[in-house]
Order: sequence, then structure tokens, then C-alpha cells
Amino acid sequence: MASFLGTHQNRLDAKGRVSVPASFRASLRARDDNNGTHLVLRPSHQHRCIEAWPTVEFEALAKPLNRLDLFSQAHDDLAASLYSDAFPVEADKEGRILLPDNLVSYAGLGETVVFMGLGRIFQIWEPEAAERRRAEARERARTHGLTLPGSGSQ
Repeated sequence: MASFLGTHQNRLDAKGRVSVPASFRASLRARDDNNGTHLVLRPSHQHRCIEAWPTVEFEALAKPLNRLDLFSQAHDDLAASLYSDAFPVEADKEGRILLPDNLVSYAGLGETVVFMGLGRIFQIWEPEAAERRRAEARERARTHGLTLPGSGSQ
């Protein structure tokens, strides 16, 4: 499955549209059975940015959530936090998506936005916040000696 890789910068137009980087659109098409560019946008749980989930990845979240008791507090809280602020979008023929105003406000976006690839998903950031996040992640990974399971290093 194609991954979202790299960091890309684009402009947010006056109507709230932004072009998804071409490599990200290609990854989306590779994941979508209908060869489309369907996404679910939502606020990140951990950062002031927008998460962009391919529809198939977002739908996979329902599987573990559905194992929780439908009437439990845990299910209700997780369902509300995952789904209530989620927005399905599809790129137009020029590869642009419309970012909902409340997500733009949440992420503090202005004219310029940064797309940050995270493998299975990508994030949309305010440029200076994106740079801080990348620097913090690299430093924390280095300081804590983080490695991937089964990578041979521990």
C-alpha cells in the first residue's frame, strides 16, 4: 500500500481550498477501489493540526470501537471524539480539497499550509507549528532511543 511521505507546502485559497500534493493524491488513488481521492478530515487528538485519513483507514477505526459496549462511557467518548468532528471530502479534478472553517481555525491555518506525511495518514499544519513538531519528534525519538519493533535495534 502506498505511503504518504515527505513534507509539502501549498497555499490555502480564499474559499478554503488547498491542493493536495500530487504524490499524496497518487497514494490515495492507489488505496481507493474507485480510483478516487476520498478522505476524512478531523482534528488531531494530540496536536493543533488537521488529520487526513484515507476513507478505508478511517473506516478501520470502527472495528476496535465496535468491540466496546455500545452504551458504555468509553464507547460514547471515543465515538464522539472520532466521528463528531470528522468531515468526508473528495478532491476535485484539480486535486483541491475544501477545508472546513472549524478545522482551519482549530489548526490555526493561514494562507500557507504544510502537508506532513505520516505513512498511513497525513496531517495539515500551520508552517511554523509543523517545523516545531518535526523537530520535537526527531529530538524525542533520538533522546528516547526509539526504534521500530523487529528492526534489529533495541
